[in-house]
Amino acid sequence: MTSEQMAGNRFLDLSIEELMKIEVTSASRYSQKLSEVPSAIFVISQDDIRRSGATSIPEALRMAPGVEVARLGTDKWAISIRGFNGRFADKLQVMMDGRSVYNPLFAGVQWEQQDTLMEDIERIEVIRGPNAAVWGANAVNGVINIITKKAADTQGTLLSAGGGSFEQGFVGARYGGKINEETPFRVYAKGFTRDHMGTISRGNANDAWHSARGGFRLDHTRGRDVLTVQGDIFYNAFGDQLDKSLLSTPIIQANAARGHNEGGNIRLRWDRTYSNQSSIMLQTYYDRVEYRLLTSSIFKAESFDIDFQHRFPLFERHDLTWGANYRLYHNKVTDTEIASFSPREQTNHLASVYIRDEIMLIPEHLRFTLGSRFDHNDFTGMEIQPNARLMWTPNDKNSIWMSVSRAVRTPSRAENDVLLNTRTLNAVPGISALLPFPALAQLAGSSSFNSEKLIAYELGYRHQFSSQASVDIAAFYNDYSQLRDLSLGLPSFHAISPFYLLLPIGLNNKASGHTHGVETSIDWRPHERWRLQGNYSYIDMHIHSDSVLRQIDPTTGSADKVSPQHQISLRSNYDLSERLQFNLWLRYVSKVDFYHIPSYVTMDTKLTFKPQKNVELFLVGQNLLSQNHREFVSDFIPSLPTSIPRGIYVGAEWRF
Repeated sequence: MTSEQMAGNRFLDLSIEELMKIEVTSASRYSQKLSEVPSAIFVISQDDIRRSGATSIPEALRMAPGVEVARLGTDKWAISIRGFNGRFADKLQVMMDGRSVYNPLFAGVQWEQQDTLMEDIERIEVIRGPNAAVWGANAVNGVINIITKKAADTQGTLLSAGGGSFEQGFVGARYGGKINEETPFRVYAKGFTRDHMGTISRGNANDAWHSARGGFRLDHTRGRDVLTVQGDIFYNAFGDQLDKSLLSTPIIQANAARGHNEGGNIRLRWDRTYSNQSSIMLQTYYDRVEYRLLTSSIFKAESFDIDFQHRFPLFERHDLTWGANYRLYHNKVTDTEIASFSPREQTNHLASVYIRDEIMLIPEHLRFTLGSRFDHNDFTGMEIQPNARLMWTPNDKNSIWMSVSRAVRTPSRAENDVLLNTRTLNAVPGISALLPFPALAQLAGSSSFNSEKLIAYELGYRHQFSSQASVDIAAFYNDYSQLRDLSLGLPSFHAISPFYLLLPIGLNNKASGHTHGVETSIDWRPHERWRLQGNYSYIDMHIHSDSVLRQIDPTTGSADKVSPQHQISLRSNYDLSERLQFNLWLRYVSKVDFYHIPSYVTMDTKLTFKPQKNVELFLVGQNLLSQNHREFVSDFIPSLPTSIPRGIYVGAEWRF
């Protein structure tokens, strides 16, 4: 049996009480017990991912409370935390092993680029609520950190393959070995092909997805020092089809097209540990991607980041962490009939310092954390993001925490430099009857656009009923100011064929809003072979905008009609025997009013059979309760709306 299998079996044997002692790193940038973190944090383990049957990181994120995951197409998702969802959701910081994958050009995450061998993910740490004092600007509504296994935990060979209806085919391979006893390594490769989705008019969305990816990791340990070198390369082929009713001829000719993106990254990290409370970390990475978009646009981007951190104890009761970060982001975009940038090529810089002090007021019972991050960016200059947290643990069964935070979402380059032909309004109900010719809405970026700001108040409670049951509850109130809003300029007439009315749309920071809600998760093991996990999320949003365009703006003006108010997830993992596992996952998502999408209930199931200890056969059914259902609609890029199909696939995994 490999070391990886042994680690997985030990994890399965843990009680709920022991699971609460698992260490996480995303909340404070150093290891803490999950039960001692004064944040709304949820951990998706490797066992959770394996039992769910999820084939992508976005699908796995559906397990976390407070996270809104909506699929737009085969390769497209809208993912956010605590509201403001969209294809380019801009208030969420996402990292892979501490490497930021947030896109400063569009302000969001291109999820089709974020992947790895699913079996190599150790855990996904999901923080709901701002953590900008630790991770900086854009960690406004939450942080997602995908953490992969150490090379020492992936020794041996793994082979996996399968296919089915929507998941047409997939294959993965990984080999882990040792250069010497202090230097384990692994290499991996994976590929898959996924079918296209159907449009709501029963057409073809032209979005079949083919992907290939490979990478490596090497960890070298010598005394107090650990050196990690890690890298990936990828290639994705995908497609899209625009909604011609919104981009009608003769103004814009774009329709359906195939495209691809390719790129890679390399990360170098050095850790030196002096004690449990004293350490130094230095990390740097380089990331490059080339993206051929719809309408033949070519987007090239590269980023370089260097991050330093020092942690040490001070005056017995203080645990102090400070650090500095520098990031360079260079991009070049070609013009299309939908979007153009001025200038086409630009380099942006971000520099920051941060400090965090955890003060033990009453040993083992009361801790106070105070910290702030100071970011300087090219668009708005200096941004200060402080945070204060209090954690009270009266006994080993209960803990209560509260926090007050300030966070900002800095402008993207698009919000400064883009000229976007968003849609033709001759097909919009209520407007088309008033116009004898098409009207083109053209969104223009502005250098005066400012950062969006948040003051967040949070309260949380954790209770350990027994070694087999626990509950985690978090409530929040978010007060947003200077939110992005749209303003309508003076129309002009385009007198050269094709004739149309040009409606200029500008950006401003005049909107505001507040949200409140509650999230709860329950973990219960009624039997040593049976584990039940459930969570419920509620959010109520109120947006204040005086814009005449607020009713057609899903990103801010009507954002309170875009997020589902209720979400429920129930998972049942049952070991029928040592060789046979049966897993069920039931989900409910309430309606999305803005896109007229009704609520839906869906279920996934996975049946796993192990004829031998190192061989696993599985059968997975996805979205089983209906032939298809709708989840979301693309906002800025008007792709044809799609329906998520039912899917079944089979596969096998062999470890040796």
